[in-house]
Amino acid sequence: MYKELIINATEHETRVALLEDGTIVELFIERSDDADITGNIYKGRVQRVLPGMQAAFVDIGLNQAAFIYVDDIYGESYDLLEQRIDHENGENHDNLTSDRIDSDSESHYENRGVPIEDLITEGQEILVQVAKSPIGTKGARITSYVSLPGRFLVIMPTSDHIGISRRIENEGERARLKNMVLELRKENGLGYIVRTAAEGIQPEKLTYEMGFLKNLWDNIQKKYKRAPALSLLHQEITISLRAVRDLLTQEADRLVIDSKKEYESILEFLDVFNPNLKDSVELYAGSESIFDAYNLEADISRALKRKVWLKSGSYVVIEQTEALVAIDVNTGRYVGTHNLEETILKTNLEAVKEIAYQIRLRDTGGIIIMDFIDMEKMTNQEKVFNALTEAFKKDRSKTHVLPMSEMGLIQMTRKRVRKSLNRLLCEPCYYCDGEGSLPSKHSICYNIYREILREAHGTMGARLTVKVNPKIAELLHGEENHLVTSVERTIGKQIVIYPNSQFHLEEFDIFEVLKE
Repeated sequence: MYKELIINATEHETRVALLEDGTIVELFIERSDDADITGNIYKGRVQRVLPGMQAAFVDIGLNQAAFIYVDDIYGESYDLLEQRIDHENGENHDNLTSDRIDSDSESHYENRGVPIEDLITEGQEILVQVAKSPIGTKGARITSYVSLPGRFLVIMPTSDHIGISRRIENEGERARLKNMVLELRKENGLGYIVRTAAEGIQPEKLTYEMGFLKNLWDNIQKKYKRAPALSLLHQEITISLRAVRDLLTQEADRLVIDSKKEYESILEFLDVFNPNLKDSVELYAGSESIFDAYNLEADISRALKRKVWLKSGSYVVIEQTEALVAIDVNTGRYVGTHNLEETILKTNLEAVKEIAYQIRLRDTGGIIIMDFIDMEKMTNQEKVFNALTEAFKKDRSKTHVLPMSEMGLIQMTRKRVRKSLNRLLCEPCYYCDGEGSLPSKHSICYNIYREILREAHGTMGARLTVKVNPKIAELLHGEENHLVTSVERTIGKQIVIYPNSQFHLEEFDIFEVLKE
């Protein structure tokens, strides 16, 4: 399978698409005003301890207080200024760092059964790492068991456990790597997970990365001692560099990016981590948008729809709720050719492939319940279940699928760490009082920004006029005005925004002005 990374990087937004044989299967988005904070390390202050929930709220300087469970708190005398914290890998990872939990290490905690009120107190300062970014109304989930990823290793500063990625299957290689780390480790208090990219590695490279990660942790400790509470101590690298570190070095065969600045940044990054991969990085030089050139926009738009049509004429409905995601399979226009049972089986098997694809592309997580069309034969039910488990083998997120129930339902869980694509790009629709959703006003502004860049190349006028919904006009004149000024600098033309109360929120019209 040929894998590519396509990166659309602008001043305000970066989108990373992972393609398998030309089809987009994963999408990561980072905006300057809404960056993913998973992996960031903060010096926070305990705001409120909740004994009834065995959790606590911690202020780390964000709009929403973060929360921490008792099992994510290091359970010894908690003086972080004088001693190091005990750390474990926990759940601190995102979809770009799957090896951070995909190892043979098992989570263990020193404070099982210890009440949270015996571990932390209100007003206490604490060093924490974001395990999950804020999702919806939930604040960030944090942990005091910090892990820091490199290209070959993940360091766990005071856990002495050595774990090997489960993706390294050869037992001889697993033993070699474990012994190598044990021999190279200078301090027994440091734990490591060996990542998939380390397969076949020589000791010199591991020695260098161990030193790099140890120095990084030492610097974080020094910052903690000096910094006031509510300070950011360590920030994860940009989404482009994470894609290089976690995907290009392990999975993708090629990376294409449309920003010269980010292209040069990636080459500098590879000079340090893997100079041999520099030939795999290409600067896109086409005139149209890179996502248009690779026909990605339509698939992204389709992933935001509630109803997804299949080639046979059947369809799948995907409903996202607060607690779970419900997926319903329907025959639609498909009537089959032979008997009812065969028609139902073909519909369900076709739906399986699309469901697995949509879940991965939408980055849907948590509890997922799928309602397939009822099948009478047990063998057909097993075929659908086996097809679904096979389809999810490509998914880098951890999944657990249960067999089909008597009611034709399949229940599964998928690791959820960040916002799904729908929550990231959409907001509740005020036209239908929150019963549905539509692209957020900010996403519409970015769509307008990209459309202007597309159309500007073929225009002759001195300025462009953009008619939009009044709410979008207000945003473009205010909070998102930087998009207008940025595109004016890029195309060398004036952009004039006109509100039109008759326009739907998503509707806009761009036309050139030839004369004043």
